[in-house]
Amino acid sequence: MQNYRRPVNIIALINLIAFGLLYLYQKPLNNHIALVGGSMIGIIYLANILVIKLKYEDEILFLIVSMLSTIGMIILCRLNPDLGLKQILWFVLGNVIFFCTALIYRKINFLDQLIYIYPLISFILFCLTQLFGTSVKGATNWILIGNFSFQPSEIMKLLFVFFIAAYFRHPEKLSLKNIKLGGREISLDSKYLFSLFVYMQMGLLALQKELGTVLLFFLMYLVLFYVFDHDARFLLANGIIFCLGAIMGYFLFHHVQVRVEAWLNPWADVPGKGFQITQSLFAIGSGGFFGTGIGLGQPDYIPEVHTDFIFSAICEEMGIFGGIAVILLFFILFYRGIKITLQVKDSFHKAVALGVAVMFGFQAFIIIGGVIKLIPLTGITLPFISYGGSSLITSFIALGILQGISSHKSAGEEEVVHASEQENH
Repeated sequence: MQNYRRPVNIIALINLIAFGLLYLYQKPLNNHIALVGGSMIGIIYLANILVIKLKYEDEILFLIVSMLSTIGMIILCRLNPDLGLKQILWFVLGNVIFFCTALIYRKINFLDQLIYIYPLISFILFCLTQLFGTSVKGATNWILIGNFSFQPSEIMKLLFVFFIAAYFRHPEKLSLKNIKLGGREISLDSKYLFSLFVYMQMGLLALQKELGTVLLFFLMYLVLFYVFDHDARFLLANGIIFCLGAIMGYFLFHHVQVRVEAWLNPWADVPGKGFQITQSLFAIGSGGFFGTGIGLGQPDYIPEVHTDFIFSAICEEMGIFGGIAVILLFFILFYRGIKITLQVKDSFHKAVALGVAVMFGFQAFIIIGGVIKLIPLTGITLPFISYGGSSLITSFIALGILQGISSHKSAGEEEVVHASEQENH
């Protein structure tokens, strides 16, 4: 208990100092900053007390997310206190949903049976987006509901993870045996139909021009298939198919060409195609190792700094060490997910845990790699840090699932111990 309380106190102290500096920096004083800072401290204390009281198996998960959310909220309030005020409401809702998800996930045991339901819901979300969606930054992936906007592809990420996990639990449900076609009987291995479903879902996202999520889906599919199937030739064939699809996407979508050209040589057109990435690199470089200090940088020059390029703002005002701290936090989050994966016995929960861990890891890699010019930029969010309700809520649901799976592992161990005790008696 004492060991757990110490890092919570450190996170609260970081919030107190950072939001105190931000509050004093603003002229005139902005009460929204004080409200967000006070709320963050209160929520983090309350949520972490609940984690202890509920005796969650992996207490470290929520500590990591508390720190990531703290960094994100500090930068958002520094960029625009009104954005911070909106984000804190989503943060409160996300915390509630996290605990509800962890509780519900421990109680239900039929999710592995819904193998056809997951792609069906994804298709329905796609249709709704096509009918009622709006285009943002070249991708038609937002649905406006009154004053709120909703991104269906965030939910599709979790549905995709559950679909893959359900397949590896019940591969026979996607196998075709002794099907009569043209007077001949044919049989098709389940992995081919499974891959067809996977590529159909990626194709729907490609039609919406949401190519960053397509890349994320493929990487998740590749890792989970490698872990649970080990068919090297099939993986190689999938890699070739995806590369051919990526080449087609380059020639079909103009905004993909723009981003690739900006990645290869942003200095050729700094005021135009290369403006975003050059401003990002300037911001990261000007921060140095220790940063300019909160409120003393100029991240406002970076377009979409509160979403796609928030990592650049972190590096500018908190320094390279601040950026490395964010990367290390994601590494620890990924490691805890892998640890849960290795410890849980049930194959379905094992695949879901791995899928969630891989989702967090690759999502962070794709967006951070984009803003530092390691890979072409894609429009996905940095989990728990970027501004956006859909992303934050989905991330907390995924975290709740991971926490619920760790409790499944714990419950399984208790059952084994109880059974062995009964045998001894």
